[in-house]
Amino acid sequence: MTDMTNSGGNSASADNFAYRIFQWLFVFFLIYLLITAVGMIGSGFKGATKGHAAELFSFATNPFMGLIVGVMATAMIQSSSTVTSIIVGMVAGGLPVEMAVPMIMGANIGTTITNTIVSLGHVRHKKEFRRAFAAATVHDFFNLMAVAIFLPIEILFHPLQKLATYLSQHLVGGENLSVKGLNFIKPITKPVIAEFQKFAEMISVQNSHILLVFFGIAIIFLSIVFIGKLLKKLMVGRAKKIMHASIGRGPISGITSGAIVTILVQSSSTTTSLMVPLAGTGVFKLKQIYPFTLGANIGTTITALLAATAISGPTAILALQIALVHMIYNTSAVAFIYGIKTLRKMPIRGALWLARLAAEKKLYALFYLLGIFFVIPGILIFLHELFA
Repeated sequence: MTDMTNSGGNSASADNFAYRIFQWLFVFFLIYLLITAVGMIGSGFKGATKGHAAELFSFATNPFMGLIVGVMATAMIQSSSTVTSIIVGMVAGGLPVEMAVPMIMGANIGTTITNTIVSLGHVRHKKEFRRAFAAATVHDFFNLMAVAIFLPIEILFHPLQKLATYLSQHLVGGENLSVKGLNFIKPITKPVIAEFQKFAEMISVQNSHILLVFFGIAIIFLSIVFIGKLLKKLMVGRAKKIMHASIGRGPISGITSGAIVTILVQSSSTTTSLMVPLAGTGVFKLKQIYPFTLGANIGTTITALLAATAISGPTAILALQIALVHMIYNTSAVAFIYGIKTLRKMPIRGALWLARLAAEKKLYALFYLLGIFFVIPGILIFLHELFA
């Protein structure tokens, strides 16, 4: 009788273990869908703005407009790497580096739109949405603070440009360190995105890129709902301890983890977007997400820097210079703002305040999303052209 009881218990335990493995595999599949959906939105925006995004850069006639253009172009294209590449090309073609620096700063702000879109997947649940929206917008507040501190200093004294110039003169001509071959995310998501693109073209060739954006948003919403439900069941015990050991142990561990993951996936948007559901479901607190986000800021610049060292010819030093500006700026911003206690707390306070407002009135979230990344920059560009 005892043997039968033990046998039944072992069988139930094995079934439970197999079921948990299946649940984890499904979580990884949903994460894959989430990453693919982010890629879909990016591809859709690129296609919809093709031929127009580059025109935005012609409005950058002073550092302030350079910043605005960087924000809006990145929000439209959904890729700070793409915008940075355009900027590098423009610098190589004669755009002054001092004009390109604020564009790079603006790209940092614009890339955070993806996090905010992902956080909207939690909009049906008030507490989850508040946590997710705060985790998404803490990145915005940090980048806005960084610009407010560093842009005036750069305009007056050009420390970033000078240091990048000095370093680039010693690095050009070194070994080719291109990381293009390390990008394993794009190859595994590209086929699925291509199939959705074909499906969108079957519905409407003219509006296929816009449809692709909507498909991406819909998949994000569905993925977030299921990820949230599964994580609540799975993130207990040992699994939670492992995650907290790498991300939740402390700020240095969090920053390092964020940088490493971003270098691996070559997208700060993807890295930070994956943390939003974990914040929404309560797996990680905002104070733990915050350093990880800062690590993503650093990680994305290392990828661009390594890629820039692969460029040869007379424009190599210019490409490397602007990539170094990006790295020095993001690293200095993390060290300075996070290193000073008073400044460190400000992005968290701003994100929590905005999240409380958005959780009470969901329209505030939509106004914020459209206003910060499109409407306000668009109005400023229009006014600049009107009175120029």
